[in-house]
Amino acid sequence: MVPYSRFVSLMGLGLLLVLGVIIVAPRAEARARAFFVFGDSLVDNGNNNYLQTVARANAPPYGIDYPTHRPTGRFSNGFNIPDFISQELGAESTVPYLSPELKGEKLLVGANFASAGVGILNDTGDHFMNIIKMHKQLENFKEYQRRVSALIGGSRTKRLVNQALVLITVGGNDFVNNYYLVESTARSRQYQLPDYVNFLISSYQKHLKRLYSMGARRVLVTGTGPLGCAPAELAMRSKNGECSPELQRAASLYNPLLEQMILQLNTKIGTDVFIAANTAQMHKDFITNPKAYGFTTSKVACCGQGPYNGMGFCTIVSNLCPNRDLHAYWDPYHPSEKANKLVVEQIMLGSTRYMKPMNLSTILALDATPHT
Repeated sequence: MVPYSRFVSLMGLGLLLVLGVIIVAPRAEARARAFFVFGDSLVDNGNNNYLQTVARANAPPYGIDYPTHRPTGRFSNGFNIPDFISQELGAESTVPYLSPELKGEKLLVGANFASAGVGILNDTGDHFMNIIKMHKQLENFKEYQRRVSALIGGSRTKRLVNQALVLITVGGNDFVNNYYLVESTARSRQYQLPDYVNFLISSYQKHLKRLYSMGARRVLVTGTGPLGCAPAELAMRSKNGECSPELQRAASLYNPLLEQMILQLNTKIGTDVFIAANTAQMHKDFITNPKAYGFTTSKVACCGQGPYNGMGFCTIVSNLCPNRDLHAYWDPYHPSEKANKLVVEQIMLGSTRYMKPMNLSTILALDATPHT
């Protein structure tokens, strides 16, 4: 029989050991912060594979430079922007929300809700059929939180979402696949371009406010790229290889107003929730001086057909360049894997010319600092 005094000592030691496990275990099990992705084909990593839609990237040569060398649903020859951000977070890539693989522990990594073809507006991309519009992506985020709550409880789910990083990339399709889809569209008849841009910004603000109300506290918001410089637009609208002036005007009106709206939202909230990523400037750098970034061309897509390889879809019968790293564009609309990597480098380390009010490295350092 153990003497009482020794029993108390053993109990105390046992309690210390248990407390030690409680203190140490989370460090041993520490995971990267969760990551959530919303938006269009620039960030979709396979949701549209589960939909009956023409906006899919589920056939070769998409994915030719992905580790599996197979198409994944990403509109890229390899990794896309969310993949490279996940790598910077020290995490595996997020799983598409519609994937049956998104369950159990994978839910805690985050989720990708993006869907190729969508825009800020509900009528953008209607001709693609069966895509996940922005309001539905946000509904899916709410459903995701319910699923995680069932797994780890409500308070831990709230903390996971509050501490997560969010990326939202949407807006380009509202011009390319709505306002300028054909010569005269319902939206172009309804609005002059400046008024349409204001309408987009107002509508986008509602999506961002809803994200905030659902718990998002660090949100990267990208602008549009230089819309008129994509190989598809060069093929359709350019006579001498110059970027389309009308689409460039749209981007030049839209991006500054988006940044302004984001900074105003932060002022109203009282903290820097939303971060404006000037992807237009990032891509403009490639276009004005491709050789400085190791590209031989920023006009000709790697995969496609017709002028600038900008016509139609990228398919197995398309022209395909032998070295994708030499092209800023992979297909008629989407950057190459290398271009995506360079964009994420600017998101991580870029000056306020590219990232306002701060870059992602600064955010990660701030959020890693204990608050008293």
